[in-house]
Amino acid sequence: MPTKFEKKREYFERLGALLDSHTKIFIVHCDHVGSKQMQDIRKSLRGHATLIMGKNTMMKKVLNQKIKENPKLESLIPVVKSNVGLIFTDGELSEMRDLITSNRVPAAARTGVIAPVAVMVPAGPTGMEPGMTSFFQALNIPTKIAKGSIEILNDVNLIQPGEKVGSSEVALLQKLDIKPFTYGLEITNVYDDGSVFEPSVLDITDQDLLAFFAAGVRNLASVGLAIGYPTLASLPHSFANAFKNLLAVACECENVTFEKAEKYKEYLKDPAAFAAANPSAVAAAAPAAEEEAAPAAAAAEEEDESDEEMGMGLFGDDSD
Repeated sequence: MPTKFEKKREYFERLGALLDSHTKIFIVHCDHVGSKQMQDIRKSLRGHATLIMGKNTMMKKVLNQKIKENPKLESLIPVVKSNVGLIFTDGELSEMRDLITSNRVPAAARTGVIAPVAVMVPAGPTGMEPGMTSFFQALNIPTKIAKGSIEILNDVNLIQPGEKVGSSEVALLQKLDIKPFTYGLEITNVYDDGSVFEPSVLDITDQDLLAFFAAGVRNLASVGLAIGYPTLASLPHSFANAFKNLLAVACECENVTFEKAEKYKEYLKDPAAFAAANPSAVAAAAPAAEEEAAPAAAAAEEEDESDEEMGMGLFGDDSD
């Protein structure tokens, strides 16, 4: 049977080997997770990741040794605190996050526990005898007696998130057979090759990153154009604006022309040719033109009606 020293040495070697071979680590809290649930979690992670638990002092000792070889591991030191575990993986971080958090079990409320979520007691019959009415009165829960049992009149917000659960609330939830909480591994931080960030960052998709990048490029181009300083982002716009200015001059002056302007001059002479070459642009412009024309037509119609009402039509009434 291995001694305590041998077990500690084996733990150090195993954790050190995992730190050497992995660059992706989940830092998880395992409060209120029982041994049976922990076994189930380890089974679900088998083949995908490796879960290491242990005392924080032992983890930090191994980390301090490995920092000399890999300085990136220093960012892990501040997040190794409280009741934590390390999950090493080579898989996709977002997929592993879902796998880790999927193993949760319902649990009854316990006295002194900080409520992670709001707890509501639904209205309706409780199946409890009328003699327990005083119990509900102590918790300020309105009730009535219906068909020989206590019935709660309205939904009751019994516990708010972040509140400490009291003994009275625990007793009520037990009598109503309500298990309001679910417990499992809670991911507090994610380590990825030297970077430590919150798990919410994993919700950012490639489309989100592209949108953020495009917005940044637009802002950079706007600033460059506004201050007259050319940048890679603003140069395409500067060239386009310069071309538009040259084209405008060429279209106004018969004697000024260049190769690219000839096509646009022909369109100005023959708008039907432009419509034939660009049917989609014409179709898109038609609704906008109709919307602009509608208010003017309506105003003209109202003006005609008002003139007629005041006897100011174009032609007088022969009977007058």
